[in-house]
Amino acid sequence: MAETKPTATAKAATSVQAKKRSNAISWIAPLICLIAGYLIWRFGAGADSGFTAPDPNGGFWPSHQGPKGAFNKMYDGGIIVPVLIACFLIVLTFVIERFLTISKAAGTGNNDEFIRKVQYHLANKNVDAALAECDKQKGSVGNVMKAGLRKYKEMITDTELDTEQKVLSIQKEVEEATSLELPMLEKNLVFLSTIASVATLLGLLGTVMGMIRSFSKLGDEGGGDAARELSKGISEALYNTALGIGTSAVAIIMYNVFTTKIDGITYGIDESGFTLTQSFASLYK
Repeated sequence: MAETKPTATAKAATSVQAKKRSNAISWIAPLICLIAGYLIWRFGAGADSGFTAPDPNGGFWPSHQGPKGAFNKMYDGGIIVPVLIACFLIVLTFVIERFLTISKAAGTGNNDEFIRKVQYHLANKNVDAALAECDKQKGSVGNVMKAGLRKYKEMITDTELDTEQKVLSIQKEVEEATSLELPMLEKNLVFLSTIASVATLLGLLGTVMGMIRSFSKLGDEGGGDAARELSKGISEALYNTALGIGTSAVAIIMYNVFTTKIDGITYGIDESGFTLTQSFASLYK
C-alpha cells in the first residue's frame, strides 16, 4: 500500500497588524459643538447688554428687542442659528483633526524621492537600507513599503515557492497593509461632506421660518411701522442663509483639499507596491 505523507497546511504569517484607533471624537465633538453653538447664540449674541430692551425673564429663548450690533442681530435669526453655529464649529473641528492626521500620514519629505531611494537600495540588493528609509519616512507610504519589504526580505531566503508565488505573496502583504492605512485617511471626512449639503438647507429653513414670523407680524399690525418691522425681520432671517452658505463653502473647499491629499498618498502607496513586485521579479528570478 502506498505511503501517504502529511501535507502542511499552515497559513503564512503576516507582519501586518491591525491598529486599534479610537474614534470617540466622531460623537463627542458634534455634541460639544452643539452645546457651544447654543451658548454662543444665547449668551454671546443674545447677551442682555446687546439689546436696548432685553427680556427680564431670560430663559432658554428670551424675547429681546432692539439689537445694538450686527452680532446681536444674529440672535433674532431664531433657534436655527445655534445649530448653524454648531455646524460651523464641527467643520472647524474636523478640519483641524483631518489636517493633523493626513499631515502625519503624508510623512516627512517627498514621496517620489522616498520611492526613488528605495528603488536604488533594492537595485543594490540592500533591503536593510530600504527599511531604514521607511523608518525615516514615517508616513502611510513608508508603513506600507515597510510591510512589503519585510515580506520581500523573507521571500529572498524562501526555497519552497517559485518566483511568481513569491511576488504574489509580496503583493498580498502590500494589499493588507494598504487596507489598514486607507480607512484611517478617509475617516471622519463624512462629516465635512454631510455638512456641506445640510448647512445650506438649514440656513434656508431658518430664513423661511424668520420670514414667516415677519409676514405674520405684518398681517397682524399693518401700517408703516409693520413695514419697517418686516424689513428688519427679513434682514435678521437672512443671517441664517449667510451662516449656512458660509459653512457649506468652507466644508466643500476643505473636503476637496483633503481628498486631493489622500489621492496623492494613495498614488504613492500604489507606486510602492508596484516597485516591490517589479524589483523582486527582476532581481530574484
